[in-house]
Amino acid sequence: MRLSHVDSEGKARMVDVGAKAETAREARAFGRVRMSEAAYATVRKGQGPKGDVFTVAKVAGIMAAKKTSDLVPLCHPLPITFVDVEYAFKENDSVIEITSAVRVKGQTGVEMEAMTAVVVTALTIYDMCKAIDRSIELGPFYLLEKSGGKSGIYRRRAEGPTGKRQPGRATPQGVK
Repeated sequence: MRLSHVDSEGKARMVDVGAKAETAREARAFGRVRMSEAAYATVRKGQGPKGDVFTVAKVAGIMAAKKTSDLVPLCHPLPITFVDVEYAFKENDSVIEITSAVRVKGQTGVEMEAMTAVVVTALTIYDMCKAIDRSIELGPFYLLEKSGGKSGIYRRRAEGPTGKRQPGRATPQGVK
């Protein structure tokens, strides 16, 4: 397998996407934050020691997606057209699940932007809540799906019967 970000001498390089066609591209990513029941009960109300946890964390995730190329050296700066961060609350497990969605019309995908959004959202939740629980756990983080571009659609598969994650697969563009 040839790595796209490595030159013929094995040195890191940025991929030249100049000849690629602009297509609509989207990526969704997932992350999880687990905390103590006491911290969760406080935070679930939306207010923590530093204020409105979920609004601040969402804005941080959106800002991070837009700044991904400043954080990840070989990422291209992209004219992102949409970023969103959503939460799901797992009351019985004291877990906050984070899902991001990022869109662009461009020559390269937004997987890293979607991943960056969920990671920074989770880090911000930690920062906003660490005064009440320093044992907060972050992760796992992973790509849920991506579409657009030459490689087509990728969807992460659910865990299989053995409990192990099944590899996702790319399908030709437009095939579901």
